[in-house]
Amino acid sequence: MVADLFHYGHVNFLRQARSHGDFLLVGVHADDAAVYKPRPIMTMEERVASVEGCRYVDEVVANAPLEIDREWIEKHNIDLVMHGDDFSSELEELCYKVPIEMGIYRTIGYTPGISTTEIKARIRAEKTE
Repeated sequence: MVADLFHYGHVNFLRQARSHGDFLLVGVHADDAAVYKPRPIMTMEERVASVEGCRYVDEVVANAPLEIDREWIEKHNIDLVMHGDDFSSELEELCYKVPIEMGIYRTIGYTPGISTTEIKARIRAEKTE
């Protein structure tokens, strides 16, 4: 995850992810890795600290790759790879091809009404009033 402007939608995702196992490892993408999103406002350290502070998370790995390969899965002893269901099939294929082929990829329902993009839009609207 990018975890920029950490909010309750992120917490809801992590709560749901945790319900699928007994240990939740969260990878936080590097600033320039998540090419499908705008560059994060928060630094890597801020984003990692926010995710680490979530009670559902056991461990956070900074600078996680966008494309999850078998080597990364084995290195971190991963049994299940999860992402929100807001990804296009093209992005799923790009980022999660290996976990999909391995049969260990699942999606979690996106939390409606909240997103980092929406928070940024609120801030912009506030500035123009």
